[in-house]
Amino acid sequence: MSVLAALLDRSLEQMTEAAADVRVFDRETIRAASDVWDNNLFPLFWAASTSSADERDRRATTVLEWMAGLGERRRGWMTEQAAIAGYDIESLLPPAKPHTPGRDYRGHVMTPQCRLTRQNVDELVPDYDLATASVRHLQVERAGTRLTAFLQLVTDRKFPVDEPAPPAVLNVWLDGVTDIAFGLSDTQGVILDAGVREVGISLGPGGRLRAAGGEYHLDDRSWHLSTAGRRADAVTPPRTGGSGRLVRPPGGDLSSDAHAAAVLLHHSMLELRSVRYAAHADRVPVLKLCRAFSGAGAAILAAGSQRGARRREAAFQDVIRAWAGQGGPGLTRWFVAVLREQAGRPDIIETPRAPERTPPSLTDGSPVSGTPSQAALVMAAWTAAHTDYQTERPAAAQLQLALPPSTDKSSSGPWRLRTVGCTEPNSFRLHAAAFQGPGPLVQVGKPTTACSLDLHQGALLVAAGAGWSASVG
Repeated sequence: MSVLAALLDRSLEQMTEAAADVRVFDRETIRAASDVWDNNLFPLFWAASTSSADERDRRATTVLEWMAGLGERRRGWMTEQAAIAGYDIESLLPPAKPHTPGRDYRGHVMTPQCRLTRQNVDELVPDYDLATASVRHLQVERAGTRLTAFLQLVTDRKFPVDEPAPPAVLNVWLDGVTDIAFGLSDTQGVILDAGVREVGISLGPGGRLRAAGGEYHLDDRSWHLSTAGRRADAVTPPRTGGSGRLVRPPGGDLSSDAHAAAVLLHHSMLELRSVRYAAHADRVPVLKLCRAFSGAGAAILAAGSQRGARRREAAFQDVIRAWAGQGGPGLTRWFVAVLREQAGRPDIIETPRAPERTPPSLTDGSPVSGTPSQAALVMAAWTAAHTDYQTERPAAAQLQLALPPSTDKSSSGPWRLRTVGCTEPNSFRLHAAAFQGPGPLVQVGKPTTACSLDLHQGALLVAAGAGWSASVG
C-alpha cells in the first residue's frame, strides 16, 4: 500500500516541479500526472480504508495491477516514479503483455502508433502522398528545458477506397526539438527524413523541424485498405468479445468522510488536468493545489488504517481540514463548494470570512495594465482553416507566454503565465530563437484591433487583423 500512496505523492511533486517556474512550464507533465488519478483515485481510497495491513496490501496490489494494465506508458510512469520514491514496483506486477494490434468495431485492423524511423517512413510513402500534404496544425511547446512539437498533416491516399471518406490525417509528435522555421508560406508539401540520430521534417519551400526523435499515428478509417494495412490485417487476430481486463476499476463503497475526501481530491485532479486546454492553462492554480494536497498519499494511508469506523471517519475529516489549511482561504472557499455540490458534505470545513476587498485570482495569470517589455515563449501554435465534423473552423494562432511580475509587485516575484489567441492571423512566423528564454516583446496596435506581437526581434511574429482574445499583460 505504501507504493500506491507514494505514487500519488510523486505525481503531486512532479506537477509542482513542472509549474514552479512558468518560463519552463511543462504542461504535458501536469496533464499526464493528474490524468493517472482520473480512474485510480477512488480505488486508492478503497485500498487504504481498512485497518488490516494484509488486506490493504492485497487491495493495493489489485489496484497497481489495474493501473499498470492501462498501457505501456502508464506502466513505465509507475515504474519510474516508484523507483524515485525508493520502491521496486516490477516485483509486485505480473509480466507486461506484448502489444498486439487491434481491430475496430467493424473488424478492420487499426492503425498503430509508430516511432519515426526510416523503415516506418518508407512504409508510409507507397500509401500516402506526403509531397502534396498540407499542414493543418503546428504546435511547438516547452516541456521544462526541452522543446516538443505536434504536427497535423492532411494527406491524400494513393490507394482506392470503397466509399467516400474524410481525408487522412497524419499526427506527428516530436521530442527534443532542436530547430524550427515556419511561416504561412510553408504549409504545402512535406518531406519526412528519419535518421538514426535525428528526425527532420521539411515543410513547403522554407519550413523545417528538427528533433531527437518522434512518433506518428495515422487517423484514417480506410487504412485497412492500404498496402501496410493489408499486411497488418493478415497477421492480426480476429476481434474477440472481451480482453480479459476488468471493465471497471477495482474498489468498493467508501465511508461518508472517505468518500468526501476522495471526491475533493478527484475534483482537484480534474482541475489540474484541465491544463490540457492551452486556453485554460493560465487559470489553473497548479502550485496552490499541489501545495494543498502535499503529502496526500501518506495522509490517506494513515487515515484509512485507523482501527474502528468512527476513528477512521474522524481521521478523514482531519485530512480534509489539513488540506484546506495548506491551501489557504482562497482554495478553501472552492473546497467548500466542491464538498457541498459534489459530495453533499458542506459541514466538514467552514467557509472563510469574505475578504474586505475582491481577492486576486487564484492563479498567477491575472491580467494587468500595460504590455510588458519582455516575455518568454512557452507555446506557439497555428491552425489552418478547416472543416471539423461539418463545422467550419477559421485559421487561428495561439501563444502562451511567461510574463515578468506586474509593475506593482516586487521584481523578484514569480513570473506569470498568459495565453492569448487570435483568428485568421495575417502573419505567423516562428523560429527556434523565439524559445531562447526571456527576450524583448514588442506590441504594435491595440489588442482589440489590428495588433502584432514580436518576440526576440522577429523570431516570433504574429499579426492579428481582428485583435487578440485578451490583452498581453
